[in-house]
Amino acid sequence: MSEELFYEEFEVFSRKKDGLPLEHRFSLVAPNREMAFIMAKENFFRREALKELWVVKRSEIRVMSQQEREGFKNMDNKGYRETKGYTDLPKKWKAFEEKMS
Repeated sequence: MSEELFYEEFEVFSRKKDGLPLEHRFSLVAPNREMAFIMAKENFFRREALKELWVVKRSEIRVMSQQEREGFKNMDNKGYRETKGYTDLPKKWKAFEEKMS
């Protein structure tokens, strides 16, 4: 059996406390899911306390296609969600009041 087929790539995620997001920590190569989990656990629990540890086979992670990425370009018109969109609001309000009077 060739070495390429024997080992699989895994991605390791962890969460330090409840309420915090999962963070990608590193990638590793292991012969199976159980060994990947043991390797990740040994790497972390010696160094820091964790609430959760996730080990996911890289081939099971869905990657966004180029067509889907292109779709996000059309959705970047959300300036109204950012505070910088309201910096000139007093000036606009004054112009509106002058126009109405």
